[in-house]
Amino acid sequence: MSDDPSTSSTLEDDQETINSTTTTTITPTPTTTASVSASASSHNSSLSKSQSAIQSLSTILPSLPPSLFSSSNPARSLLHDDHTASHISSLLRQPDSGAGDNNLCRWLYDTFQSSDPDLQLLVLRFLPIIAGIYISHVALRVPLAGFEAVLLAIYAHETTTRSGHSITVSVPDLSHPSLCHETNAPTKNNSTGLNLAVISPSLEPYGTVRSTRRARIVGVALELYYSKIQEMPVQSKIEFCEFSRIWAGQDGEMYKEMTGSSCSSRSERKEEDGNGEKEGRIPLPWELMQPILRILGHCLLCPNQNKELVDKGSEACRSLYARSMHDINPNAILATGSLLRLTKQALESKDDFDPTEIPKSRVISI
Repeated sequence: MSDDPSTSSTLEDDQETINSTTTTTITPTPTTTASVSASASSHNSSLSKSQSAIQSLSTILPSLPPSLFSSSNPARSLLHDDHTASHISSLLRQPDSGAGDNNLCRWLYDTFQSSDPDLQLLVLRFLPIIAGIYISHVALRVPLAGFEAVLLAIYAHETTTRSGHSITVSVPDLSHPSLCHETNAPTKNNSTGLNLAVISPSLEPYGTVRSTRRARIVGVALELYYSKIQEMPVQSKIEFCEFSRIWAGQDGEMYKEMTGSSCSSRSERKEEDGNGEKEGRIPLPWELMQPILRILGHCLLCPNQNKELVDKGSEACRSLYARSMHDINPNAILATGSLLRLTKQALESKDDFDPTEIPKSRVISI
């Protein structure tokens, strides 16, 4: 072995470099430590809020499953608990459920105000029943301060989230030439060619529900429901379809061939045998009709469709189409008619149906 001093010095330098590199690799940075600590704190805070909400709910529903109290995410577990959700839904349908001193309405209001996303999602799961019963009973002039408080809480949340901005979407301007066509016209720049369509106008803060604001407040709540619809249980969507059919107040049986559906219309016959086909009919301005049609579009055309959901959605869409024809509402006629035709194509198609795909045919139509 060589005793050269330079060789010994080189080996010592290499060893120091290895030690330094090893130390740097295993030492966590302050940023990483702070991020992990913040994530753990956020999880603990969310878990604490969920457990507190479940504990409060147990005073209203004594028969809660014990697994909810030990779950790592009680809000998500309750969201997909069909038995407990059915019990809550039945309580919301009671005659005195929407009163201002109703304990369940108070729980829904406090739970949504917790600002926890999972708990807010849990409250939105019951929005179809809340909005359905509330709007259907407006004509009866029954005070429903409990339901109004929940709807106002959702509206205030959306008002704060949007920060005064409207929801828009870019629409292609047909006056501009496409990439596949040549033109001699001067090219327009983006500033002049920008074409925005307003889907939902900016929101104004409201503290009370008045007759002129009611449709807007409920419509905004349904817009939030639609934005979370992928996470909603099927039963919640079915309940929405049932109330949509009641809101339409028209029998859509005559348009059954437009969907090719073989679903039963027992609920429609029951409505006719009672107080007539217009029982539960409500005014349907576009600010309320628009989110209704978006939600129905998801129910009818979403991937991994549930047969019962598609049948209920078809019933609701046919009733809304009949209502649109009765009211001679061009926008609603076009939207509901398009949904019915797309649904029929999806049901008749043997392959995966894509509504944006151009159909292939050897026949040229002029």
